[in-house]
Amino acid sequence: MTKIKILFKMFYLYHKAAFDPLIKVFSDDPAYEVSLSLTHEINRFFGTFIRQESSKYIQRFKAEGYRVSDESEEFDIVVVPDTVEESRYGKTLLCFVNHGTGIKNVLYRNLRKHQPNRYMIFVEGQYRVDKLTESGCIFNCEVYKVGLPKLDPYFKKGFFNREDILNSFGLNPEKKTVLFAPTYKPTCVYKVKNAIFEATRKYNLIIKLHHYAWMGKYARHSQHRIFERRLKKNPHAVVIPKNYYNILPLLAVADTLVSEASSTVFDFLATGKTGVIYDLPHEQMKHTDGEYILSTDNREFLKGAFVHINHPDQLEVGITQALNPVEENVETAKKDRNYFFYKLDGKASERVKTEIERLFAEGTHMNHPQQ
Repeated sequence: MTKIKILFKMFYLYHKAAFDPLIKVFSDDPAYEVSLSLTHEINRFFGTFIRQESSKYIQRFKAEGYRVSDESEEFDIVVVPDTVEESRYGKTLLCFVNHGTGIKNVLYRNLRKHQPNRYMIFVEGQYRVDKLTESGCIFNCEVYKVGLPKLDPYFKKGFFNREDILNSFGLNPEKKTVLFAPTYKPTCVYKVKNAIFEATRKYNLIIKLHHYAWMGKYARHSQHRIFERRLKKNPHAVVIPKNYYNILPLLAVADTLVSEASSTVFDFLATGKTGVIYDLPHEQMKHTDGEYILSTDNREFLKGAFVHINHPDQLEVGITQALNPVEENVETAKKDRNYFFYKLDGKASERVKTEIERLFAEGTHMNHPQQ
């Protein structure tokens, strides 16, 4: 029997977190030949010197039993975490599973740049459907509301062991745990670099920086160094290394989250726990063409559900409030969760597979590259 060839195309290691549950459901089906690719992983030093690191992680994939492709072959289905150079994949079924949900404009900007190509876009809930429609970037694409595959393991009983995870980081399982997960741009990293340690002395502090914070390309290496340098005087804290690409175990052990515009804010809402959002000056944050970096003012995002602060001195109080949310916060978060996410039941990856199989069988939804 000829197998259906499916490629999970990744630019960076952290994209794999969005694909892992999908890779599993397709790998478990003998009808598919599953391949992975990784193309853009680098480390830049002094703004000029570049070290290619894709091969290091590719060897890791191979050791874990994955089939790896250099993309020189043809595939029936290609799953991407972002827009790609569509012409190189021919008339394949091109499926878009966003590598990170959130309130940044980059998703909509990239899709607008890639019209009139055709992606089958799989989204986490009605909020994303509405935003894609409002942004005017759908064109020839089709949008399917299926849930967020990345979160599937979280909703499977017993998948994560809190004590084992915290012990692996040398943290105290008896303490509450604060997860600090800022994005790389726009970021609160430089504002809270000292305050986050002071505000969490009673707790475990896990610092999970954006993947770009380690690359020296889109963000300076100072984004990880300023926290690493402070670890010696703060034994209650750990900085998660770059190669720990999946934030899901950290969401499982965290009692609250501190962030600003990271997609982790979305993910944390799904857990039913309350987070802290550090407000940023929305009107000052624009791309060079004048478009706002964020599609939604983060000062208004999840207002009433999560705790909002706007100064480092408010961190400790904000964390306390998030750990002890009032009923109004809980109810508002529940409503938001129902709007942002479709069926938090651990079966989103199965729904994606079902839709992909239907589209592939119909054979009328293939990408037609620009001429």
